[in-house]
Amino acid sequence: MKKAEYTENSGCPQRNSTEGEKYAGAQSGVQPEPRETEGRGPDLLEKILNRDNLNRAYKRVKANNGAPGVDGMTVEEALPWLKEHGKELIESILKGKYKPDPVRRKEIPKDNGGKRDLGIPTVKDRIVQQGIAQMLTPIYEPLFADGSYGYRPGRSAKDAINRILEYAKQGYEWAVLLDLSKYFDTLNHEKLLNLLRQEVKDERVIQLIKKFLKSGVMENGVVRPTDEGSPQGGLCRARHNPPYAEIDVMPS
Repeated sequence: MKKAEYTENSGCPQRNSTEGEKYAGAQSGVQPEPRETEGRGPDLLEKILNRDNLNRAYKRVKANNGAPGVDGMTVEEALPWLKEHGKELIESILKGKYKPDPVRRKEIPKDNGGKRDLGIPTVKDRIVQQGIAQMLTPIYEPLFADGSYGYRPGRSAKDAINRILEYAKQGYEWAVLLDLSKYFDTLNHEKLLNLLRQEVKDERVIQLIKKFLKSGVMENGVVRPTDEGSPQGGLCRARHNPPYAEIDVMPS
């Protein structure tokens, strides 16, 4: 009797992110092309803060149209803010002085009757996170197994189910569904950062990601520290690639 194993975390997209989007995914464990290894250099932070990269990040965040964070700034209000303060934002990140805001806690219902905690970052923090994600994705995508579907661009739960159906046609009779309870709430920060260091050689980027992990959570007006876990709602990417207006939001 053939058995096919399938885990919920490896196959299901994040259905309830800050942006109200679904993660999806791409690509098997092939060796990265030369262009995909450029981000591994010591100047990765400069590539993240490149004007074109941040412009794309803003447009993606705008297309996702997520809720405001603790500062109340909407996506629409971010454009004039970036035009006025974009240079200051970039300079503070380069100097290591950038301090992300705490995420806004929001509970949403789960299908099983429980609740899932979301952390909603401010719009400006989401733009920076998106800029980071756009540079890290080409580094990590080639490292995933071909059978990995969760949280990846171009892949979805439907794709995972189709793969299971293919296995069934081949004669497999069992699929195993696993769910790691509170997985994102219990991520060990130092282990995660050390894993990132294996591929990311710009320590400034590691420290910037650490700041986002440690930014804290605001709930009922009270900020509490985050010593473990990663808020569901950050580092988001849209599932599709909507047409973007040709506008320049970051200063030269």
